[in-house]
Amino acid sequence: MDPRAFLLELAPLPEDARAAYVAAHLPGARRDGLGNVFAGEGKLLLLAHLDTVLSPGPVRLQGGRLYGAGVGDNSAGVAVLLSLPPLPGVVRGFTVGEEGLGNLKGARALVAALSPETVVAVDGYLPVVVDRALGAVRFRVRLSGPGGHAWGDRGAPHPVFALAEGLGAARALLEGKEASLNATGLKAEAPVNAIPKEAEALLELRALEEGVLEGLLGEVEALFRNVARARGLGFGLEVLGTRPVGATATPLLKEAARQALAEIGERPLFLPGSTDASAAIERGIPALALGAYRGGGAHTPREWVLPNSLLEGRRVLMAFLRALGVG
Repeated sequence: MDPRAFLLELAPLPEDARAAYVAAHLPGARRDGLGNVFAGEGKLLLLAHLDTVLSPGPVRLQGGRLYGAGVGDNSAGVAVLLSLPPLPGVVRGFTVGEEGLGNLKGARALVAALSPETVVAVDGYLPVVVDRALGAVRFRVRLSGPGGHAWGDRGAPHPVFALAEGLGAARALLEGKEASLNATGLKAEAPVNAIPKEAEALLELRALEEGVLEGLLGEVEALFRNVARARGLGFGLEVLGTRPVGATATPLLKEAARQALAEIGERPLFLPGSTDASAAIERGIPALALGAYRGGGAHTPREWVLPNSLLEGRRVLMAFLRALGVG
C-alpha cells in the first residue's frame, strides 16, 4: 500500500488505536505485553515507534505540506515501514515508549526478546542517518519547605524561587560543553496567596560522551543541593530514565546507507541522535537509524511533512535492504 495513504489514516490516531491499525494491516502481526506490534522472522529487525511527543489529532493539507502534531515523528516512519512487503529474514517492529519518559521500553523489549543481529530504526528526516547514539538522562528535581502564608510568612524558604535560581545556574554549567539541558514539567501547587511546600521540575541532559553526561548530572545535583541548603529547603533528585551513548554501525551498514540514498540523488548526513536503534547499540548490536521523510517542526503542534517524500523514504529503505542482500 502507498505509505501516503497509511500516513493519512494513522496520523490522527492515539497510540492504542494506531497500534491496532498497524496490527490490522501487518500480515502475521503479533503483540507483546507492552503493546509492541511485530511480524516476520529473521535476524534483521526494522523498528518504527508508534508514540508521539504531543497527542495526535486532525491533520490538514496546506501548500503541499501535511500539518499535524506527530505527523512526522514518527507517524511517517511507521507509514513507510508498514508499506513494505513481508521480506525473508526481516522482522518489522512497531514500538511503544520511544518518546518522553518511555525510556526506549518497547525497543529494549523487542531487542531482548528477538536477539537480532542487526537493528535499523526508521525514524527522522531524509537524508539523515543516525550512526551514533546520543546519551540522555531524565530526572526530577524537587525542593521542599514548610510552606506558609504569602504575606505573614514572607520570609520563609520559598521552593519556587530556589528552583528558578537553580535552573538558571544549571544551564550555565553547559557552557563550552557539547551537551544540552532541557527543563519542563514545572510544578508548585498552591493558591496564589500561599507559599508552596514543594516545587519540582523535569530535566533532561544529553551528551555524546558518557563521562560528560555523568559529570554534568553530578554537577547539576550538587548545584541544586547547595541551593536548597543555602535557602533552608529539602532536596531530592530522582532519575527517571537513561539512554546510552556509543556507536555500533558497521562499515557495511554505512555503505548500504550511502548506496540507498544515492537512489534519490542524496548523500547521507551522518549525525548523532537518540532513536530506537539505541536499544541495540547498548547491547553491542550493529545498528543505525534511517530517515524516511522530509519535513520540519518536530515536537511542536506545527509539525509538517511533504507527503510525496514518503515515497522517497520507501525507495531508500528498499534500496538499503537490497544493499544488505535482502529482498
